[in-house]
Amino acid sequence: MTLKSSLLFAKRLVFPRMEKKSSARRSLLGALLCIGISLVPLVVVISVSNGMIEGITQRIIGLSSSHLQVNVYNSDSFNVSNHYLAELSEKLESVDGIVSAYPEIQGMALASSSVGRCGAAVRAVPADLFEKNHSYASLFSVLQGSVDLSAEKNTAIIGQKIAADLNLNAGSKFRLITAAVKNGRIIPKVTTFTVSGIVSCGYQELDALWVFIPIEKGFSILPLESSVASVKVETEDAFSDNLIPLSLKIQQKAGSNTRVYRWYELHVSEYENFASTKTLLMFIMLLIVLVACVNIFSALVMLSMERRREIAILKSLGADSKGISFAFLVTGFLIGFGGLAGGIPIGLVCAVNINRILFFMEKVINFGAEFVYLLGGGQEAGFSRITLLDPSFYLQSIPVAIPFFELMLVALCTLLLTLLASVLPAIRAGREKPLETLRKI
Repeated sequence: MTLKSSLLFAKRLVFPRMEKKSSARRSLLGALLCIGISLVPLVVVISVSNGMIEGITQRIIGLSSSHLQVNVYNSDSFNVSNHYLAELSEKLESVDGIVSAYPEIQGMALASSSVGRCGAAVRAVPADLFEKNHSYASLFSVLQGSVDLSAEKNTAIIGQKIAADLNLNAGSKFRLITAAVKNGRIIPKVTTFTVSGIVSCGYQELDALWVFIPIEKGFSILPLESSVASVKVETEDAFSDNLIPLSLKIQQKAGSNTRVYRWYELHVSEYENFASTKTLLMFIMLLIVLVACVNIFSALVMLSMERRREIAILKSLGADSKGISFAFLVTGFLIGFGGLAGGIPIGLVCAVNINRILFFMEKVINFGAEFVYLLGGGQEAGFSRITLLDPSFYLQSIPVAIPFFELMLVALCTLLLTLLASVLPAIRAGREKPLETLRKI
C-alpha cells in the first residue's frame, strides 16, 4: 500500500462520502471539540500567569531591590552619612553598564493618625526619585496629590493601603514614631508629616506599608543600627548574564564596608514560588488535554469497527497492515491538529480580553448574588460586592504576555499525545482479518 493510498484512505476516514449517520464520525468530532476546548483554558492560564509573573517581578525589581543593591554598613571607624551615600551613587554611576544609582535608607516605624495606627516600612529616598527614575515614573500611579518630597515641609508619599487604613488623603497630617536605643534605653521619636501624594504600583502586597520620606529626614529619624542604608543600582537588563561580573566590579568600586546583592538573591523565595506555581498550573492543564486526547482512542476504536468492511476490501486488494495502521495514525493526527487550530486562537482571544471577561463575569455574579441577597430580606447597603481576583494579592489590572515558545511546546505535546492515543487503535485496525469480516457480509 503506497503512501498516497494511505493518505487517501485517511482522508475518507475523516471526510466520508456516505450520507448515512456515523457514530464514529460523531465521536471523532467530539474528540476534536474536547481537545480544542481543553486548550482554551491552557492558553489563557499560560498567557495570564506569564503576564502576572512578569508584571510582579518587574515591580519587585524596579521598586524594591533594583537590579543590584549595595548595602553600606556602619563600623567603629566609619559612620554612614547622606554625603557618603550621594558620593557613592555618583561613583557607581560612572561604571560601564550602570544606568542609574540612588541612595536609600529603609527602616520600620509606627504610623499614626486620628483614626488608628499601623506598621510602616519607611523608605528615605532622594526628593526627585519619582521623576528621574524610570521604574518609579512608569510603575507608580499617582492616585491623589503629587510626588513632591520636601525635607523643609516634612512631606511624605504613602501607599494606597496605608492611606486607607489610616483614613489619610493628600494634605492630611500623620505621625511616624521611631525608636532608638541609647545606653540600653529605648527612646521614641515622633515626627509629623504631611501627605504629599498617595501612590500605587498596582500590586498591593508589595506597596501596602510603604511610606516615602526625604532622605535627609531619614537620617534624622531612622536609627542606622536597625535600618538598612544602601545604594540601589539599575543596569541595562536585570536578566542579563553580565549581571554577575558587573556586581563583582561594583563590589571592588564600592569598598570594604559594603556588600553587593543581586536582585534574585534578595527575592529568591518569591521568584522560585512564581516559577513553581506556573509549572504546576501548566501540568494540571496538560492533564486536562491528556484526558481530552483519550477520546481519540475510543473514537478510533469505534471507527475501525465501523470501517471493517472497507478495511477487509482494501486488504483483499493488496493493502498491507502497515498502510492501514498509518492511515489511522494520520486520522488521529488530523483530529489533534484540528483541535489545535481551533483551541489556540480562541484561547489567545480570551487571554487578550481577560480583563473584560472578568469584569463581565463579576457584574453577572454580583447581580445574581445581590438579587438573592435582597430576595432573602437583606438591606441593599449591607451587600458586599464579590471580587474574583482580590487586588490585595494580584495586580489590579491583569497583564497578558503571549509566550510563543511555551505555546509551541504545548502544540507539540498535544500532537504527541494524540499520536500516542492513536497507536493502539491503529495497530488494531491494521490487524483486522479480511476473511472473517468478508464471511459476515
